[in-house]
Amino acid sequence: MKSPVAPPTPAPPPRKLVVFGLLGTTLDGAGNNPARREKPPGRWEKWRPTVDLCRQPDVVVHRLELLHQPEHLGLASVIADDVRQVSPETTVVLHPVGFTNPWDFEEVYAGLHDFAARYDFAADGDDVDYGIHITTGTHTAQICWFLLAESRRIPATLLQTGPPRRQRPQAGGGDARDRGRAVIGEVGTLDVIDLDLGRYDQIAKRFVVEKQAGALALAGGIVTRDPVMQGLLQELEVVATSSRAPVLLRGETGVGKTWMARRIYELKKHKHLVAGPFVEVNCATLRGDAAMSTLFGHKKGSYTGAVSDRTGMLKRADGGVLFLDEIGELGLDEQAMLLKAIEDKRFTPMGADVEVHSDFQLVCGTHRDLVQRCASGRFREDLLSRLDVWAFDLPPLRERRADIADNLDVELARCGQHRGRLVTMTTSARQQFLTFATSNEAQWPGNFRELGASVVRMSTLSSGDRIDDAVVVRELNRLRLAWQQRSTASTTATSPPTPTAAPAPGGEILDSFDAVQLHHVLEVCRRHLTLADAGRALFAVSRLQKKSRNDTDRLRKYLLSFDIDPDTVSRA
Repeated sequence: MKSPVAPPTPAPPPRKLVVFGLLGTTLDGAGNNPARREKPPGRWEKWRPTVDLCRQPDVVVHRLELLHQPEHLGLASVIADDVRQVSPETTVVLHPVGFTNPWDFEEVYAGLHDFAARYDFAADGDDVDYGIHITTGTHTAQICWFLLAESRRIPATLLQTGPPRRQRPQAGGGDARDRGRAVIGEVGTLDVIDLDLGRYDQIAKRFVVEKQAGALALAGGIVTRDPVMQGLLQELEVVATSSRAPVLLRGETGVGKTWMARRIYELKKHKHLVAGPFVEVNCATLRGDAAMSTLFGHKKGSYTGAVSDRTGMLKRADGGVLFLDEIGELGLDEQAMLLKAIEDKRFTPMGADVEVHSDFQLVCGTHRDLVQRCASGRFREDLLSRLDVWAFDLPPLRERRADIADNLDVELARCGQHRGRLVTMTTSARQQFLTFATSNEAQWPGNFRELGASVVRMSTLSSGDRIDDAVVVRELNRLRLAWQQRSTASTTATSPPTPTAAPAPGGEILDSFDAVQLHHVLEVCRRHLTLADAGRALFAVSRLQKKSRNDTDRLRKYLLSFDIDPDTVSRA
């Protein structure tokens, strides 16, 4: 006995399509007066988007909600009759809308928005899909349709129709008026633009690509794999293109602060945000009068050796970007003048009587802890407040091990450019170097600068232009030895002396605890001009908890407790 066969599951009924559209007086009217209800016989020889939409062989429009201006009711009725003729399945519903100016964005959007708000979508049920025909109407109306669909006030896809292929004039027959006419009975094209799943995804991907391209402008063509660096580049890109406030780049020596400052300048210049040059100054090389002269310029005879006028770096950076590397090494006097230049865009060169104007965008770099230097009196707090608006910490190479392989390729290419020929590594040599370079054993205290130096050594010692295993082994041994020596020297330099009982300046023998504290206090006092400055540096934290902040009196009493004359301690 055969088992009964289960009846086939019936297919679900097809979903209905409801389309919203605006009457096109030019295209739908086919050259006729939209105010009159007339049906010229030649209308079928011309492409009419609304009628053609309902003629699509693979798309059945269940209902067409056709919006029109009240004075165009005649044309709308003609289109409705023609749609019923070519598509009996389509119900046409006419909706008069009052656009006095179809090019007025506010008026058109308000009218379409009100129509969408009045429309009862719930009454159509769950088996209905919606479309918006955007071919007809003004460009203003098309934009408004898009906004209503993208915001889901109308949960529809966008439908774009196009004319059919043109009929070619036959040889020896027809005249110029026949050219361009549609073939009778031929259906035009239909494109569906799904804002949720279709082309909108492609647009979104394009935005992502363009955003990554902006980050590439900062990254100098290298896509970092490190998530921290990726986030930093994205945020720095926004700041570089949207803000004129100073940017502070913090990080160890060799992490790429100068390189990043140049990328910021190039991005600003590419966006036409600056027109002037990129001017770089290493503040660690500036001392005394030379510091003032280099930054702010001088007049002839302003100091010994000033044999001619000099334009300072701040003036040279007018209209561009000024990069002050190692800003923490700048003297207090130069810091005061720099603050004025940032706030007022004006400063006075050495020996001059007239101020100079310079409108530059400032980028600073430092490997110092500027907060600590403020506490010790070596950096101005008001200047730090101006520089700290946008502060970015560039991670060291040891925290970006995923980027070492890409940067190895960059350094090899750079060596090749300098030597005028291609420099490569064997597969095993490259793998051996990267295994060590990305391991926890690799310290990279010199960061990217040290990686570049390592590649230069290997390319120089290689036979030919191909780095092999033997060269890599020698280089790895060199790095291990150099890091070991540096670590030993650093430990020796930072190890505190064995605490022992020590005499105070007054002759009293002190415990090691008191001796270390007293010697530190005296060192701070000697670095400051006044006891008030030394007191603010020593009591920077505890003073905030006190109602009375007389740091001078507090420090004076401390020194007197060891029979030390406070007036003999400070440099003043």
